[in-house]
Amino acid sequence: MTTTPDTSSSILIVDDMEENLVALEAVLGSLTQKVVRARSGEEALKAMLREEFAVVLIDVLMPGMNGFETAANIKGLDQTKDVPIILLTGASVDPNYAYRGYTVGAADFLIKPFDPWLLRTKVNVFLDLHRKNRQLAAQAEQLKRLLTSDERPGGEGPPPAATTAATTATTGTDTGAPPAPPMVSASAPASPTAPQEFPDPQHRPAPGGQAGHPPIPPEGPGAPAPSEPLPQPAPPAAGDASRLAEIAGQLAEVELLLRDAKGSDKERLADRIAELEASVGRLMVSRGT
Repeated sequence: MTTTPDTSSSILIVDDMEENLVALEAVLGSLTQKVVRARSGEEALKAMLREEFAVVLIDVLMPGMNGFETAANIKGLDQTKDVPIILLTGASVDPNYAYRGYTVGAADFLIKPFDPWLLRTKVNVFLDLHRKNRQLAAQAEQLKRLLTSDERPGGEGPPPAATTAATTATTGTDTGAPPAPPMVSASAPASPTAPQEFPDPQHRPAPGGQAGHPPIPPEGPGAPAPSEPLPQPAPPAAGDASRLAEIAGQLAEVELLLRDAKGSDKERLADRIAELEASVGRLMVSRGT
């Protein structure tokens, strides 16, 4: 199985000796990261301006621009100042080299010959840090886009216009328009015993048609002869009307409870329905039905 290198976290190795570059590539090969070579400090600076690196390994003893000068120039550029630097040097060096390396901004200092496992561990720490910094930067950019976007964030419900339309459709009321009349079936005959009750007086339709609009009979030679007017049901007694109004109010309350019913409200709704059934039974007995 071949592992695809993670090209987003490259490693730059800087050394003037070919055998040292080959040895570093062999040690870092198991990390599956892209490794870029540079034979001098000038070449390293040009490479860092061309692409992004997660960590840089620089040999201290190089002709021309040495490792300390290269590290100082890297830290002096805004584009590369945050890239961690590991300085590498031989065993017979000045003891003050490590202090000097940290002074110019190096993150670590290793003396040759170094342990390959130790070098890979140190480099892998900087690779993980680089990946996490990239993730944080991407999340910060996404949050910035959400805060500056004109779109409504998800989860806040529909726009006000959609909310008003939905309220009008479910309740039939609006502050700027009259309520829509209820639908009346032409094939359903009127009840001869009691008129239909409505919670809202505005929703009571006029006899023979919609509310406030009596039907217009057809005219012409082929029009049917006018039929006798339908007998109107006798108005209920004062006590019956009061009881019917009370039942209508209770039915409206039960309807609202049914719309918002949860698991804990089922028993209470069942009790209310049983009370209404008993009230309707007593009313039917009192009217002789």
